[in-house]
Amino acid sequence: MAMPRACLLLLIGLLSAQGISPAAALAETSRATVLSIGDGDTIRVQQGTKKLTVRLACIDAPEMAQAPYGQQARNYLQQRLAMGREVTLQTQTIDKYGRSVAEVISDININLAMVEDGQAYTYHKYL
Repeated sequence: MAMPRACLLLLIGLLSAQGISPAAALAETSRATVLSIGDGDTIRVQQGTKKLTVRLACIDAPEMAQAPYGQQARNYLQQRLAMGREVTLQTQTIDKYGRSVAEVISDININLAMVEDGQAYTYHKYL
């Protein structure tokens, strides 16, 4: 049964008042193991027997061809997320390339750390 629009708007307002983004509240949460780092905003993970490509939500890092910044962002992400590391994914959507778009949580929110440490920008398409 669909939730009436007024109830949905009330729920979004209550979540926002508590400092919880509606996207995060509706996100699917799962655990995964880091397999590799593609670039500054893309990783490969394994969930059980499934291998997934994950696009870090809400951020945009320089592409590898944008020297030296693309490589710097990738190196930073490799330092934060070693291969074999367990992470929590808060998946928000699947993009047009079939990648999971997610916030990646290790000991910290990796997406937020990338922006705070100057390795990525906020990506308004996913905010």
